[in-house]
Amino acid sequence: MKPRSASHPWLMLGPSVVVWTLFVFVPLGLAAYESLFAWDMLTPPTFVGASNYVALGDDGDLTRILGRTLGYSALVVSGSMALGLGLALLLDRPGRFFAFVRTCIFSAYVVSWVAVALLWMLLLDADRGVVAAGLRALHLPRIGFLSDPRTALLTLAGVTIWKVTGYAMVVFLAGLRSVPRALHEAASLDGARALARFRWITWPSLKPTAAFVATTSLVVSFQAFDVVRIMTGGGPARATTLFVYAIYEEAFMNLRVGRASALSVVYFLALSLLAIVQLRAWRARGVERGG
Repeated sequence: MKPRSASHPWLMLGPSVVVWTLFVFVPLGLAAYESLFAWDMLTPPTFVGASNYVALGDDGDLTRILGRTLGYSALVVSGSMALGLGLALLLDRPGRFFAFVRTCIFSAYVVSWVAVALLWMLLLDADRGVVAAGLRALHLPRIGFLSDPRTALLTLAGVTIWKVTGYAMVVFLAGLRSVPRALHEAASLDGARALARFRWITWPSLKPTAAFVATTSLVVSFQAFDVVRIMTGGGPARATTLFVYAIYEEAFMNLRVGRASALSVVYFLALSLLAIVQLRAWRARGVERGG
């Protein structure tokens, strides 16, 4: 067998590096360049330097969009992780019935965002939706899930959690299969109950899995666009204008490409920073608990 060459890792990484360069770093570089110009796609661009970034900070819109997106992401990440872990613990059993239930739950994840958004728009329709009919049958007040600024963002977060929970469940199921059964059997013989076994055996073993689910769920929630565009259009009163939709709005509705590019750069930096902080926090917690 030939000895491994120092170039072999780079050869294996090559295709991924090429794809990332073409579809991530090059577009990001172009966005950073265009953020220095004022351009409406109709007239020649005008160089304005950092004015687009200054404008984002001066009008306070960036702070509101970032805070709204962070709140939405916090709901999606915590909700999908909690439900995914709970369902994984509940359905980690042999048999066709449990396999069928797992398949049904995961099927929501593979359905397109457009179909999910249209489905929930019909269900949540304030006049003809199934949810509205249930509220009327229970003599409860009418709720404008998508028309009330106080509930619209929570509704979108709930729809997103419903869609991505199946993914979190499958990943947690894979993590549960890696936990040695012998540890649970030994703890049971020592008299440890189910909650104690979960706290001291299952959860420490699932920390890397939980970190992965949290990071991927954060990225998915920060990329929310279809569900916003179809269900609310950023309204009511901009209550659901999240980061990606704000970029779309600036570029294709307000025709301010420079401002949209500046938002894109800030979006990339914020998402990267959040992912790094989240991963380091999970790793530090794992080291602390492990030590």
